[in-house]
Amino acid sequence: MQLRFPTQLRPRRRGIASVNAEVRDGIVPAGDRIAQTFEQEGGAPPGANYRTVALIIACAMFMENLDATVLATALPTMARDFGVRAPEMSVALTSYLLALAMFIPASGSVADRFGARPVFRAAIALFIVGSLACGLAPTLPAMVAARFVQGIGGAMMLPVGRLVLLRSVAKRDMVSAMSWLIMPALIGPILGPPVGGLIVTYLDWRWIFWLNLPIGLMGIVLVGKFIADIRETASHPFDGRGFVLSALTLGCLLFGFEMASRTGGARLAVPLISVGLVAGVLYLLQARRADHPILDVSLMRISTFRLSMIGGSLTRITQGAQPFLLPLMMQLAFGMSAAESGTMTVATAIGSFGMKGVAPRMLRRFGFRSSLIVMGLLATAAYATCGLFRPNWPVPAVFAVLLVSGFLMSFQFTAYNTIAYDEIGKERMSAATSFYSTFQQLILSLGICTGGAALHASMLLGGRSLPAFSDFAAAFWTVTAISLTAVFVNTRFDPKAGAEMSGRSG
Repeated sequence: MQLRFPTQLRPRRRGIASVNAEVRDGIVPAGDRIAQTFEQEGGAPPGANYRTVALIIACAMFMENLDATVLATALPTMARDFGVRAPEMSVALTSYLLALAMFIPASGSVADRFGARPVFRAAIALFIVGSLACGLAPTLPAMVAARFVQGIGGAMMLPVGRLVLLRSVAKRDMVSAMSWLIMPALIGPILGPPVGGLIVTYLDWRWIFWLNLPIGLMGIVLVGKFIADIRETASHPFDGRGFVLSALTLGCLLFGFEMASRTGGARLAVPLISVGLVAGVLYLLQARRADHPILDVSLMRISTFRLSMIGGSLTRITQGAQPFLLPLMMQLAFGMSAAESGTMTVATAIGSFGMKGVAPRMLRRFGFRSSLIVMGLLATAAYATCGLFRPNWPVPAVFAVLLVSGFLMSFQFTAYNTIAYDEIGKERMSAATSFYSTFQQLILSLGICTGGAALHASMLLGGRSLPAFSDFAAAFWTVTAISLTAVFVNTRFDPKAGAEMSGRSG
C-alpha cells in the first residue's frame, strides 16, 4: 500500500512517537502504521515478513517448551550427580514455575516501558544465561538459582513474543501467523521425553541446557534483523502492589495444582491453593482501585477475549493432561520403553504440523464460530478415543488417532489464540497478552492436576497400586468431558467474529 505524506513530514527517519502522532492526527491511515514502521526499522512489510516473524518467535518458545519437558526425564540422573534423592530434585522444577508465576504478569508493563523487541531479545539472552548456569551448576542449590533466572527469561519470552507478533503482523495475516506460533506449545511437550531420553543415554544431562545456547544466540540475531520495534508512546506506572499479590496468587495456585497431582501431596496442596485464592481476592480488590493493574481483569468485558479465555481454558485442560497421561500409559500399561513411547506420541506433533496450512483456509470458509464448534466436538472425540487404547490395537491405528488428535487440538488453539485479540485495541495489547499468557500457564498446570487426580481416584476405587487400562480411560474421559463444555462456550461467539482476521466476507 502506497503511503502519502505531506512534504513537511518527510524526514529520512522518524521515531515511533511521530508515526503514532501522525495516526492520531489523521495524516497516516492507522492500517498503514505497521507497514511504515517496518520500513523505518529495517524490517520487511508485514505481508512479506509475517512467516519469518512467527517462526523466530516460535523457535524461542519451542526452546522453552522443549527444555521444560526434557528436564523431567533427566531428573534421576541429575540427582545421582548432585548426591541427593530423586524426589528432592522437584525443587528445580518448582523454582522455574515460581519465576513464571511472578514475572509473566509483569511482562506487558515491561514491554510497554522498554519496547517489545528489546524485551523479547533480552528475555532470550536471560534464558541463555540461565541455561549456561544450569549446565555448569555443581550443586542442587546452584541449579535452583539458575533455573529461577532461566524462568524469568521464559516468563518474558511467551507473552512478549506473542505481543511482538501481534504488533508486527497485519490483521489479515494473523490466522496464518498464529498457526505457526501455536506449534511449539504442542510439539515441545511431545518431543521432550524422547529427546531427554536420548541425551541422558548417549550424552551428558548438561547438554539439555547447553543446546539452548546456539538456538538462543541465533534467535537474538534474527530478532534484531527481521523484527521491527513497534512500541507504545506512553508507559504507565508499575503496579507494585498488584505485582506482589498476583505473584503470591499464581505461585501458590501453580504449586498447589502441582502438589495435588502427586501422591500424598494433598496435605500441602490444600493450604497452598487456599492462600492463593485469598491472595487472588485481595488482588481483585487492588485491581479495582489501580488505574493500570498488572493483570487487567476488565479485559473480560470484551466479548471475543472473554469467550476465547473461557473456551480456550476448558480445552487446555486436555492439552495439559495429555503429555502427562499418554507417555505414562504407553510405558506402564503397554510396557513400552521411554524411546518407544516417545516415538509413538510424536504423532501428535506431526498432526500439529499438518494443521498450519489448513487453518487459514477453513477459518476463511466457515468462520471462527462454526469451525470451533465442529473441531471442538471432533477433538474431544479423538482424545476420548485414547481411553480405548489396548495392546491388541494395531500400532498404525494408535498412531493415526494421535495424529488426528494433534491436528484438531492445534487447530483449536490457533483459532482461540487469534480470535482473542480481534477486539483488542493496540493500547491494550500488552495487557491482553500478559493476561492471556498467565492463565494459559495456570490452566495447563490445572490440566496435569486434573488428569493425575482422576487417575489416582480410579486406582483408589479399584484397589490398585499400579494404574490399569481402565484407570487411564477414566482419566482421559474426565479431562475430555471438561473440555467438551467449551463447545457450549463457542456457540456464544458472534457468527461474524474475526471476519477481518480470517478474510471471510459476509
